[in-house]
Amino acid sequence: MRGWRSVATGKRKAGKICCMQYRPLGNTGLDVSVLGFGGSSLGSVFRVIDESEGIRAVHVAIDHGINLVDTAPYYGATTAEQVLGKALREIPREKYFLATKVARYGDKLEEFDFSAQRVTRSVEESLQRLQVEYVDFIQVHDMEFGDIEQIVNETIPALRKVQEQGKARFVGITCLPLRLFAQVMQRAPVDQIQSYCHYCLNDTALADHLPILQAHGVGIVNSAPLAMRLLSDAGAPDWHPAPEIVKARCAQAARHCRERGSDIGKLALQFSVANPHIHTNIVGTASSQRILQNIREIEEPLDEELLAEVQTILQPIHNVTWPSGRPENNEEAPQS
Repeated sequence: MRGWRSVATGKRKAGKICCMQYRPLGNTGLDVSVLGFGGSSLGSVFRVIDESEGIRAVHVAIDHGINLVDTAPYYGATTAEQVLGKALREIPREKYFLATKVARYGDKLEEFDFSAQRVTRSVEESLQRLQVEYVDFIQVHDMEFGDIEQIVNETIPALRKVQEQGKARFVGITCLPLRLFAQVMQRAPVDQIQSYCHYCLNDTALADHLPILQAHGVGIVNSAPLAMRLLSDAGAPDWHPAPEIVKARCAQAARHCRERGSDIGKLALQFSVANPHIHTNIVGTASSQRILQNIREIEEPLDEELLAEVQTILQPIHNVTWPSGRPENNEEAPQS
């Protein structure tokens, strides 16, 4: 295996304000920023962006202490990786940890491919688009859409071979149904997991799974602490899969925060970052100003009174989720 370059430290140029927090990422030996950069935004997933805007957002994030960047071929049909590659070529490799994914390439079931041959080729394609020699994390993307037997016996072993070749430092898995993490890890150990929409104001189900994740020593990455914009003033996008009762309650909570002179997005981000057992929280935005705002906001004290009021509003839909993936891989989504 090739010798790895020095790891990202979060240190920045003289004159920059250092306020980012860092936590050990499981047993990886890496310290990651509590905020991570979500590369989906670079693929115009939430809104159409100009390439230069996305490149600047990456530079601002890393320059202000964010040292984990997460992306995937799926985001923008490879556009996100291409834009990210252009941004990263201007940044020393030791300044950041880079994560990407394999197996998901579209929304239809036939656009998933968990075979050893395809995921191995996918890594090579991602390295070319990202313009790097290796990624720090290679992850199985949304494994609930695959055959778990194949993932355990073929996909993860193929990624371990990629790791042995020096093209990835760690192997991880991602999915929405939480029970799949333990189901897979007990048969095929991994270094890191990425969960989304399960540790935020309206859904803290990930907390119930922390003991087993900690027992396995995996890095814990929490994506979408704003629940894919459910917890924002703008509200959920049209494509959001949450039940209508969840969208309505989150909108009510957002209104309450506005009436109190606050912002639910700020509260949601502060809430997720406050849990020391969540190693990092991935936030997707191509707005440089929003990145700087997020960094400032997590340094401010959490309004415990407002938090209690919002949690009361959201209590009727607490941990209400939605189905994702193959029926046999699904948790039973609570009914509204």
